[in-house]
Formats: sequence, structure tokens, C-alpha cells
Amino acid sequence: MKSAYDWDIDFDAWSALAADDPLRFEQQRSDLIKEVMAFVPAQRQHRLECLQWRIDKIRETSPNPLAGCIKLSKLMYDAVLGADGLQDRLLTLTGGRPLPPAPLSKATVLNFRRPIVD
Repeated sequence: MKSAYDWDIDFDAWSALAADDPLRFEQQRSDLIKEVMAFVPAQRQHRLECLQWRIDKIRETSPNPLAGCIKLSKLMYDAVLGADGLQDRLLTLTGGRPLPPAPLSKATVLNFRRPIVD
């Protein structure tokens, strides 16, 4: 029986498919996501479907793939290290206290004067 970890995804083949036939790539990507989600316990599937919807909307509304990647990276970072993220939850479970947010670093702003050109 297949488990959630048994997918052998060939990056080169998926990359070529995305370049050659983007519509087919998106359909196969969607099908694979649904197949993987079928292995998630039923009580968690709805939450994952909502998260996948959010990911898809971020990808669709981003001006380019890199911008989408940056937005998704921030989403993941916030989910782990942001306020009430995974790190805070784990500290709460272990009796620790959540870490205060890191202070923003300060920088010295240099005043560059334009050279006077006659």
C-alpha cells in the first residue's frame, strides 16, 4: 500500500512539462496534491484544502513566480517563527515562554552628497 511518502517526483520531468505544456503541468500538479491529501486523516483534510487554496491564490495573484515564492516563503516563516507560530506553540507545550520578538536592527544612514558639477 502506498503511503504519503512514496511519491517519486522527477524534478527534471516536471520542469520540462511546465516549460512545454503549462496547462497539463498545472492539472497534474493539482491531481498529485489531491492524491497526497487523500492520505491525510479526514479531520485535517479541510484545513489542508484551505491552505492549498491560499497557496494557489498567492501564486495566481503574484506578478511573477519569484514574487509568489517570496510571499509563500514569508507565509511559511510566519507560521513557524511568527507570533503564535509553531515555535510559540511548542514552547507553550513544554512549559517554556514564547520568545519576545527580535528587535529590529538599526543602521546608520550615511548622507552621500552629490558632487557639484559645473
